[in-house]
Amino acid sequence: MSAEARAARIGVVTASDRASAGVYRDESGPAIEAWLGQALTTPFTILRRIIPDDLETVTDTLLDLIDAERCDLVLTTGGTGPGPRDLVPEATLAVAERTYPGFGELMREASLRDVPTAILSRQMAAQRGRCLVINLPGKPGSIATCLDAIFAAVPYCLDLIGAARLETEPAVIAAFRPKGA
Repeated sequence: MSAEARAARIGVVTASDRASAGVYRDESGPAIEAWLGQALTTPFTILRRIIPDDLETVTDTLLDLIDAERCDLVLTTGGTGPGPRDLVPEATLAVAERTYPGFGELMREASLRDVPTAILSRQMAAQRGRCLVINLPGKPGSIATCLDAIFAAVPYCLDLIGAARLETEPAVIAAFRPKGA
C-alpha cells in the first residue's frame, strides 16, 4: 500500500516523570491530539505513550514508534528544557539520521512572543527513515502556538521523505506544497 493510500500513523509521546507515575494528569498529549483532530482532514491513527523523562526510555520509545509501529510522524511533548532530566532532544538525536533546525528555531520564535523563557527550550525536529520527529514543549498552552507556527511545512516534509500524505483544514492551518506537488 502506498504512503498516500494509507492512514497516517502519528505517535504522541509525553515525556514526564510525574505524569508517567500518575502524580498528575497529562494535558500536553491530549492538547496535541485535539489540535491534530481540528487540523487534519485525512484519516490518521494516534499511538499514545506517556513515559518517564530518561534517555533510555525516550530513545527506546522513539525507536519502537518509528521502526516497529511504522509511525509517519512522532510528536513529543516535554523534556526540552534545561533541567537535568530534560533529555528528549538527546534521545531524538540518538535515533536521527538528519535534523531540521528550522522547526526548533521557528517554535522558539513563536513562543518568545508569549514567554521570555522560551529561549531556554531545546525543541527540534529530526528524521529517521520515513518518519519526522518533532519535539514540542511540555506546557499545554504552548502546543498550539508551536504547531500553528510550523505545521504548514509538515505535510510537504512528509511527502518528501516518503511518509503518509497529510491534508489539512485550511481554516486551521493551510499546508504548503509547491505547485504540482
